[in-house]
Formats: sequence, C-alpha cells, structure tokens
Amino acid sequence: MNYLDNLFFAILLTFGVYYFVKNIKKIIRNINLGQAVNRSDNASERWKNMTMIALGQSKMVKRPVAGILHIIVYLGFVIINIEVLEIIIDGLFGTHRVFSFLGIVYDVLIGSFEILALLVLVAVIVFLIRRNGIKLKRFISSDLKGWPKSDANYILYFEIVLMSLFLLMNAADFHLQNIPGGFGHYHQAGSFPISQYIAPFFNGMNPTSVAFFERIFWWIHITGILIFLNYLYFSKHLHILLAFPNTYFADLNPKGQLDNLTSVTQEVKLMMDPNADPYATPVIDETRGGAELSEANAAPTKFGASDVQDLNWIQLLNAYTCTECGRCTSSCPANQTGKKLSPRKIMMDTRDRLEEVGKNIDANKGVFIPDNKSLLNDYISSEELWACTSCNACVEECPVNISPLSIIMDMRRFLVMEQSAAPMSLNAMMTNIENNGAPWQYNQQDRLNWKNEN
Repeated sequence: MNYLDNLFFAILLTFGVYYFVKNIKKIIRNINLGQAVNRSDNASERWKNMTMIALGQSKMVKRPVAGILHIIVYLGFVIINIEVLEIIIDGLFGTHRVFSFLGIVYDVLIGSFEILALLVLVAVIVFLIRRNGIKLKRFISSDLKGWPKSDANYILYFEIVLMSLFLLMNAADFHLQNIPGGFGHYHQAGSFPISQYIAPFFNGMNPTSVAFFERIFWWIHITGILIFLNYLYFSKHLHILLAFPNTYFADLNPKGQLDNLTSVTQEVKLMMDPNADPYATPVIDETRGGAELSEANAAPTKFGASDVQDLNWIQLLNAYTCTECGRCTSSCPANQTGKKLSPRKIMMDTRDRLEEVGKNIDANKGVFIPDNKSLLNDYISSEELWACTSCNACVEECPVNISPLSIIMDMRRFLVMEQSAAPMSLNAMMTNIENNGAPWQYNQQDRLNWKNEN
C-alpha cells in the first residue's frame, strides 16, 4: 500500500467507527427512556447467566439443528473477525500480514479461520433454505412480512459475501506467495487448507493482475465489514452485541413470580397514611436503584404501561435484543390455538414504537413532542394482551432471556387500573373478590359449607 491508500483507509475506518458509535449512543439514549429498575443484585449469578446463555449458547441447542448451525455462524463471526485487527493494522501502516511473525501459531489461526469460513458458508446456505425453501412455520408468519423477512435474508447474504471474499483474498495471496522467486511483499505466511483449492483459478494469470484482485478482495472485504457494522443498527442482528447485557440484566426471580407494582404499593401506603399529601409530586428513591418511590412521596400519575416510556429500561433493552427467531411464538399456546397473540410481535412492536419515539426526539432537538400515538392500540391491541395465558412459555424458550410477558402484564395493568378495560369475566371475578372475598358468586357466610359435605 502507498501513503494515499493508508490515508484513504484511515478515513474509511474513521467514518465507519464514527457512525457506529453515533448509532449505539442513540440506542443507549432510547433504552434510557425507560423507567429505572435495579438489576445490580447477585452479580455472580448474572455473570454465570451471561457466560452460559450469551457466550455458551446453552438455550440455542434446545433445538439442535438450528442451535448447532447458529453456533457455527456465531463462532465464525467472532473468531474470523479476530483477523480484522490484522487487516486494520495492515491498512493503516501499509504492512502485509503483520502477525505472520507468530509462525506456527499464525499458521494454525489462519487455517482455523478458513475451516470456520467454509462451515459458516454451509450453515448460512442451510439457513437460507430453511427460511425461503422449506418455509418453516415460524418464519412465514404475518409479523415477518416485509422488512423483517428481508432483513433476515440480507444478513445471510452479507455473511456469504464476507466469507467468500475472505477465502478469495487468501487464495490470491497463497498464489502470489508461491510464485518462484517471490513477488513483491507476498512472503510465505499462513496455512490455507481451503483457499489453496481455489488458488488454481489464478494459474496462468499475470502476477500483477492477481495482486490487483487480491487488493480488490481485501478492500471489498474490509469495507463490507464496516458496512455490516453500521447495518446492525437497522437490523434485528443487534443481538450480536446486546445479548450479553440482556442476559446479564435478566430477571433472576422464578418465572412464575410477578413483580409487585410499586405504584400500587405506594398508593395503598398513602391511603393508610392520614398525613400524606395526595397532590405532592412523586420522586424516585435513587437509593434503591430507582426501582421504588420514597415512602414520603405521593402516588405516581399512571399505573402500568401504555407507551414505551412507561416500561422499564430492561424491557426496552429486551426489545432491541430480540432476534425475531420466533421460538417464543411457536411455543405460545394462545398462538397455537389461533389467537392473535404473537410474543415475537410484542417485542417487534415495542422496538418499532421506541424507534419512532427516538426519531421524534431527534427531530425536536432532544425533546419528545407528543404525537398522539402510543404502544397500546397503535401497535399492540388489547385483544393480543388478553389472549396471553401468562404461562411463561415464551420466556422459557427465548435464547437470550427476553420476557415478552413482562410487557404484556404491565400493559394489562394499565388497562385494568387506568381504563377499567378488563374483559367481562375478569371484571366479574374482581367484583366477587371485592364483595364476597372469593372469585365465586356466593355469600361470604357460605364460604365454608364445603367442609360439611360428605
């Protein structure tokens, strides 16, 4: 490389990293629109979760075919991109295979990268067939039409192109390394168990032309990586990055345990406190991680959630982490019986609404201007919410510990406590509990009659 090439590469790298960081800051800003919740407890268990689930892919292999293929792609993405460090150094300083001084270690690394690249190509082709050929049910649902379906395919095409360029680049390099007497800076370095079988394609070609193709493959490869990096912001594949914090901050309580709504607890305390001021402004108690209201403060203005700002930041992180794999929906008993509910759609809708709110803030110089829209009704209908059986199947199946149920429950709470919009059967049950002390419609004096029966 000459100095102009080095300068151009530095500019390309700077812009690529700049836009990536800029978009990541937007995501962090949007997630922080959520309500405070404290997830700093039990650090050892959280690290274990992240290591086993995000790094170790332990929940993916519950479905072996997809799980093993995903692990191959995952390992390929992580390990092969170690070479990106070498590419960046070579691009900035005009060197070629700067880590080749590692000798046998370098040979093993490059050889491993090539084998992984081939396995990734095979896995990605299988994924394409599964999505577009045999058309598995969870990939042809109505909530995956349009952009979500295209997005899933685009990322697979990206993988095919990047892995192919990697092997072609190595094949050209291998050919130039083996020219008698050497050629330019292409010295013997690396082991090429796969690309050596591609290298004969360049036989009979002028070495200068081969070097030109090697540089073309190199430039397109690194440019593709930077494009891929910035594409993540617009894609469901943000889970590549967010699966780690998402599994770390996941709820550690038993799956059947619902959290107490702090606002309701505070309201009850206020009702029992004759000295409380019901018109005081509520203040979050930061000493408890922002998860609760101080006992001396008044009740909040809203119970439950009707829009993304009412959800907590973990739920918004969940929305950005969703892989759209559909395991949650395929295991949902309500969905299986034809109900409108799709846990995957709940997460996708939450993310779409959050993005809409974020764009509103960007357009209005950092301030959200009410747009007469909300997550409830404009994105998620009450029919979907009440179809949920709260069985936690979706939470159990999610490979990155996302909880669609927590969002559903918070929105149900809003419907019940703010709008009195519960289904008739639920309203009847709550009325019976209030009047009779039990879900059934009989007098309290008759509650123990059952014990007198033989």
